[in-house]
Amino acid sequence: MTLRTKYILFVVLIHTAIAGLAFQFRESNVVLFVATEALLLATAVISVQLYHGFVRPLNLIAAGTEAIRDRDFTMKFLPVGQAEMDQLIDTYNQMIDELRQERVSQQEKSYLLERLINASPAGILLLTFEGTIEAANPAAERYLQQPATVLVGQRPDALPGEWGRALGTLEPGQPQVVQLSGVQTYRASASHFLDRGFTRYFILLEELTQDLIRQEKQAYEKLIRMMSHEINNSIGAVNSILQSFHHYAPQLRDDDRADFTEALDVSVNRSTHLANFIANFANLVRLPPPTPRPTDVHELLRATCRLLQVQSEKRQIRWHWHLAPGPLYVDLDAQQLEQALLNIGKNALEAIGEGGNVWVHTTAQPPALVIENDGPGIAPEVQTRLFTPFFSTKRDGQGIGLTLVRDILLQHGFAFSLTSNAAAGRTAFRIELKKP
Repeated sequence: MTLRTKYILFVVLIHTAIAGLAFQFRESNVVLFVATEALLLATAVISVQLYHGFVRPLNLIAAGTEAIRDRDFTMKFLPVGQAEMDQLIDTYNQMIDELRQERVSQQEKSYLLERLINASPAGILLLTFEGTIEAANPAAERYLQQPATVLVGQRPDALPGEWGRALGTLEPGQPQVVQLSGVQTYRASASHFLDRGFTRYFILLEELTQDLIRQEKQAYEKLIRMMSHEINNSIGAVNSILQSFHHYAPQLRDDDRADFTEALDVSVNRSTHLANFIANFANLVRLPPPTPRPTDVHELLRATCRLLQVQSEKRQIRWHWHLAPGPLYVDLDAQQLEQALLNIGKNALEAIGEGGNVWVHTTAQPPALVIENDGPGIAPEVQTRLFTPFFSTKRDGQGIGLTLVRDILLQHGFAFSLTSNAAAGRTAFRIELKKP
């Protein structure tokens, strides 16, 4: 039973009793009858005033409670001229102002946090209480190479490749390094926050590729330049002396002249080879920034094939073309990308050996190219070291070919990967010809 109902019942009972008493005095005592009637009228007026006095606050409290329940913090009440009522209205209005200000502040902070997360260069994966991905920012989509619509609902350990293996064993406070295709390197770390009193986790993904390459180049750049300077100066003087020794050849006996000349030529050739060897390393650290211009990628690919045609025919290697219709124009440095494609093509031919195949694919939307070969593939233990400077699986390899390719593509902002598909029997070098 509500307070209003109880009050009405109480008033009805009181007035019924007063009316009954007045009825008793109706004939026996006219003065008491009139007094009782006056009392009945006065109590009725007072009861109505009291009803309005406490029912109005109850109505206001009910309306205010309903507004708060509906999260409507805009409804306020005007003073009514009653001290107790005005005090209640003033308290309610202050509370509504504070609640509205707090909600606006929370919405602004939430909006700012959302914008910061979306603009963050670090990938962020927000997990549910059950440990599945609830949200992913654009950087996380780019790193994981999957849209948020696909990521949502997955468990981190169910992600493909190295990501799943690394994130599946990730513990808070124990960051892990994830290396993809021997080029892209990331650091993954887990942390937590409180949501409605319960612990929830999120994963932070930071790209380390550029920082590691920068530190790597700083480590060997100075050494290579110093070696290049000293060796080139020495080789120049040595070759000059060796060349001058040819003037003494006519003074030798005929049976000694041939050996003498051959020894000089071999020495000069080896010195020249050493100079070229050092020059290759020097070119690695002197790679200039690219000068992008609209360039037909298809024409670059055909030019690369022509440069490798003699070597391909000698090894009976067939090229298969699957190009997008028409020219494929991309803003790039033609000279640098041609050098990268030439190194990729040479590696493909060397991996095949004899009588193999090379496939060249391009797409226009999005612009990309893939160079595949059916060589023996890349061993798992080699996969992560492919683009490491000075690392080579060849006996006489210098280990700078793929490093140069890496630096050229990274300076262009093109994502790339080199992977082997054992099931298909192919190794593919893929280049995304668009900056992320």
